[in-house]
Amino acid sequence: MQTILTQCKRIVVKVGSSLVTNQGAGLDHEALGNWARQIAALSASGHEVILVSSGAIAEGMQRLGWKKRPASIHDLQAAAAVGQMGLVQAYESCFRKHGLHAAQVLLTHADLADRERYLNARATLTTLLSLRVIPIINENDTVVTDEIKFGDNDTLGALVTNLIDADVLIILTDQSGLYTADPRKDSAATLVSVAAAADPQLENMAGGAGSHIGRGGMLTKVLAAKRAARSGAHTVIASGHERDVLSRLLQGESIGTLLTAPTLTLAARKQWLADHLQVAGKLVLDAGAIRALRSEGKSLLPIGVKSVIGEFERGAVVACVNEDGQDIARGLANYNSAEARLIAQHPSKEIEALLGYGGDAEIIHRDNLVLL
Repeated sequence: MQTILTQCKRIVVKVGSSLVTNQGAGLDHEALGNWARQIAALSASGHEVILVSSGAIAEGMQRLGWKKRPASIHDLQAAAAVGQMGLVQAYESCFRKHGLHAAQVLLTHADLADRERYLNARATLTTLLSLRVIPIINENDTVVTDEIKFGDNDTLGALVTNLIDADVLIILTDQSGLYTADPRKDSAATLVSVAAAADPQLENMAGGAGSHIGRGGMLTKVLAAKRAARSGAHTVIASGHERDVLSRLLQGESIGTLLTAPTLTLAARKQWLADHLQVAGKLVLDAGAIRALRSEGKSLLPIGVKSVIGEFERGAVVACVNEDGQDIARGLANYNSAEARLIAQHPSKEIEALLGYGGDAEIIHRDNLVLL
């Protein structure tokens, strides 16, 4: 861990609800001051820091006098709208004590699913960093719906990490890190100090839910690390209760779990494709097509598509899955769903006869396709 993290300049820090609230009853202003102090120290030493912070809904519940987290999406949206006021005000006050400004940035998946808005969000964040402003990022719970929500701030942290090409994602929680099993149930469980983010065994280790305050458990953190690794970013999962955890990590101290990324990273356009949480439709591929994509770097041809699921237009982002529904790849469709159904399982030379006009030989060209 020593060598990897000491070389990191651009950092995304995600703090969970349990680290910024009084057990869900409003904000813990002392805790927010602590995070501002640590981040200000990193900024002073030349690091660029983006903070992904939970707490808006908990603060809104406290202000509205609600004791229990509501189930209704509209109640959650209302609580978020009220709570964002207090969250941003508190952070701005804390950072001002250190001579820094904070900026509120609220995102939904729709902001990142659209290429132009994705680039605009990237430009805004990089400009804020160049001005030594600390972006405070949260999901835009005031307008989010089940169809567009990230689902948890671990995933949001990974998406932001990819968006701004950060070197490391630090996920701070009330747990010491990732264990080989749930330490609350298995006394033989041991802390995983270092592992590859893409190791499939990690997902088996990370079962169980998070605290009653937040939405994310350890599994969402492992999946976030896997997502962040696609852009070459490492992930640390560590306890936010450790004294000066951020500066100690970046000085090379081994704390929590380090999930490392491969050296190869996706190009910007393919990273954008990989980061789509929702897709317009799915293409079910046969074994030959999967082999051609994975082993030979080929485009997806119609003959390899067994079936088409959903309705979508030409140019939509679609998922390529195997017959068990497991994700294989993602890409931009050259045909709409109706056309794709007509040409599926046929050689490309028959496209003109089947559709009545000539078109692309590929359903998805390899330049517009990313393996998952």
